[in-house]
Amino acid sequence: MSSPIEIREVRGVRTLHFGSDWVQGAMRISRPRDLELAYTREMMAALLLSSIWPVMPKRILQIGLGAASLTRFIYANLPEARQTIVEVEPAVVGAAQQYFNLPPVGERLQIEIGEGFAWLAAATDTYDLILVDGFDAEGATGNLESLSFYQHCRSRLADGGLLACNFLSRSPHFLKSCISLDSAFHGRSRLLPQTPGGNVIALGAVSDTVSLDQDTLTERVSMLANHLGLDLKPLLGRLLSQEDGIPFSVSGI
Repeated sequence: MSSPIEIREVRGVRTLHFGSDWVQGAMRISRPRDLELAYTREMMAALLLSSIWPVMPKRILQIGLGAASLTRFIYANLPEARQTIVEVEPAVVGAAQQYFNLPPVGERLQIEIGEGFAWLAAATDTYDLILVDGFDAEGATGNLESLSFYQHCRSRLADGGLLACNFLSRSPHFLKSCISLDSAFHGRSRLLPQTPGGNVIALGAVSDTVSLDQDTLTERVSMLANHLGLDLKPLLGRLLSQEDGIPFSVSGI
């Protein structure tokens, strides 16, 4: 890694940095299982679209570990899930173990050291959910925003599987990434409304997702809050205020 890893703590929140002020991940020390950053909560909005609701995904692939926020949340709240984490930098894994309560490697959690594009291209397993959140100190993702990468993601998703990617709206590659993802998923993609921090979560579906009216969506958001402690109410408000009306009510996403 060209940039040094830095750990900071401010007002009870520990953050991960790659040699800059840009936050690569965060954990509230008093509530380590919670998703502290808004964009991490909204990456888990993919749970709303389960075609076999309320059954949750059981095979999850995560590319990019960061401060292990998604890993901790899934490990704590989805006990039947098996996670595979792909992280290119061993030092990031070490930092997550030492400072960010990374759960132990075992039957429920595997850590693979490797570059995400190459690892996925060689993979043979299938997953119910793939989460992609891999940035370097400059906000670059390498090949993780290419058409080929999204095609590999789609090929490794099981029937009904979903992809959730963290995009940065300020990235010069933002529009190209959106077009590439939509092409790889044959139009079954959707962008969630931008978070206050400038993150945009992009979703891709292998097959048509369920159609959710406002009441059903609100009910699911409430259930996820009650059972998983996942607060998607801010996202729900932004979704329902969009000009195109109720989200996830069309074919695909």
